Amino acid sequence: MIKALTGGDTMLTQIKTAFSRSQATLLQDVAGVVSLVVMLMVALHLPMGF
Repeated sequence: MIKALTGGDTMLTQIKTAFSRSQATLLQDVAGVVSLVVMLMVALHLPMGF
């Protein structure tokens, strides 16, 4: 009865489930985040070169 009212799983359980499902693409996601950060840093420092 309580599970039906609260939506079932806790947030921690949902996070663990999402993490376990996305382990195959985790390295690609990290590489994407790193490349976005690098592009942001380059774009922010670009005006200092002119």
